[in-house]
Amino acid sequence: MGQRSPKTPIDHESTRGLSRGMSIIAWIVLLGMMTAFFQGKLNDQSNPNRTVDSSRSEDGRAEVVLQRNRMGHYVANGTINGVSVTFLLDTGATGVAISPELAQRAGAPRGKAIITRTANGNAQGFLTKLNSVQLGAIEQNNVSAQIAPGLATAEVLLGMSFLKHLEMVQRGDTLTLRQ
Repeated sequence: MGQRSPKTPIDHESTRGLSRGMSIIAWIVLLGMMTAFFQGKLNDQSNPNRTVDSSRSEDGRAEVVLQRNRMGHYVANGTINGVSVTFLLDTGATGVAISPELAQRAGAPRGKAIITRTANGNAQGFLTKLNSVQLGAIEQNNVSAQIAPGLATAEVLLGMSFLKHLEMVQRGDTLTLRQ
């Protein structure tokens, strides 16, 4: 019979520590995956129009169909001067309102200072013109806008200086815009 090699003693303490560490890592990965999944669901609820549903009618007019979000607003992705933005359609706003940061990124010049009346009182802003505002297949050029230093939202308020050129039809949770 051959000789037996002596057994190496098992360090139960280090095995338990390794097991505990692997369990913690597995939980962290699982929580990260769940967070990403549910964040995506919440984003879809706040902006169901990440990809704007656009078409052209037989006479060539552009048409956009938007779904209302869970808060009752129409929010959609678009561009200003080629820069990607998220619009919040606001029929109560006279013009398009953008933040100073977006104005700088989009190359929108800061014009004459103005005072505007908002739901939060009077605010100072600056007039500007946007070379291009695009929502799906609908694009308008030379759109009047306001740079609003106090704009407390990441969204661009897409007001009537853009919307007044469109036919708007609302049915249920759907808003159809036609050029």
